[in-house]
Amino acid sequence: MPNKRLTTTSQPRTSATFTKRTLAAFATVAALGLPTLAMAEETVIGVSIPAATHGWTGGVNYHAEQAKKRLEALYPDISITISTAGGPSEQANDLEDLVSLRGIDALVVLPFESGPLTGPVRRVKESGAFVTVVDRGLEQEGIEDLYVAGNNQEMGRVSGQYIRQKLDGQGDIVVLRGIPTVIDDERVQGFQEALEGSDINILDMQYANWNRDDGFEVMQDFLTRFDNIDAVWAQDDDTALGVIAAVRQAEREDEMFIIGGAGMKGIIKRVMEGDELVPADVLYPPAMIATAMDLTVQNFVSNGPVVGEYILGSPLITPENAEQYYFPDSPY
Repeated sequence: MPNKRLTTTSQPRTSATFTKRTLAAFATVAALGLPTLAMAEETVIGVSIPAATHGWTGGVNYHAEQAKKRLEALYPDISITISTAGGPSEQANDLEDLVSLRGIDALVVLPFESGPLTGPVRRVKESGAFVTVVDRGLEQEGIEDLYVAGNNQEMGRVSGQYIRQKLDGQGDIVVLRGIPTVIDDERVQGFQEALEGSDINILDMQYANWNRDDGFEVMQDFLTRFDNIDAVWAQDDDTALGVIAAVRQAEREDEMFIIGGAGMKGIIKRVMEGDELVPADVLYPPAMIATAMDLTVQNFVSNGPVVGEYILGSPLITPENAEQYYFPDSPY
């Protein structure tokens, strides 16, 4: 999950709206042009991502592999190397190898953690490579050429707006937060702002660490302490699975509904099938890695500059549009 403040939104999956700042950045260099693929020999792009330690990063891995196959088939002179790391130190070593052994022309990196990866990514940039940072921003600004991420505050706002509308502006709810980070703060801020002026009462908010088991335990506690709960904001789909299990164990599924977030295929399927317990979801797409890879390739194959920020939106997923966000072959 990212830890860099995001400010704009885009359309889901197929296209995006660039921020004003991005457009301004594009305009300043538009006259420079960029070399086309025909003018260059093989272009090597390194992709460095965390290993599939939980559902969302499993989705990242899947979409990275799918994008590699598609892009290499489309552009024979593009070669993409994907490395996955189980921790910050391993990822830092991977970056060194991508430069020294593969001689990469560009790097697409989703940092395992921002702090430990800031220096290693900076050294990749100093080698002359084009750098795209995804999702989790670095601690030092200005290293990357391109930043691709989701919009955390919008994710919270969209969730809050849906709950407010479905409850007709009144009711008792509980909130399961992520981990104590800027990301979580941004989501909660957007959520609370969406509820301002309503008669919706947040009974309690507890951290569940974007984790299924923690979600189960926190929700069990809520169910024990509160006789009436109209809705649950779980914020994350892994957490939502734990909440669902706790609610069903307590046989209180007819009392409330649950809103998670991210776009896990199991949750999307429930939405598609009209599950009243999980009537909607809010996207935070693991497929953003594919967007980042697409844009990085365009830096080498098009005459248009690719720099600045590209911020994806967090659309509401309902039974009417869920199919377009459903990837049955993805592990997430």
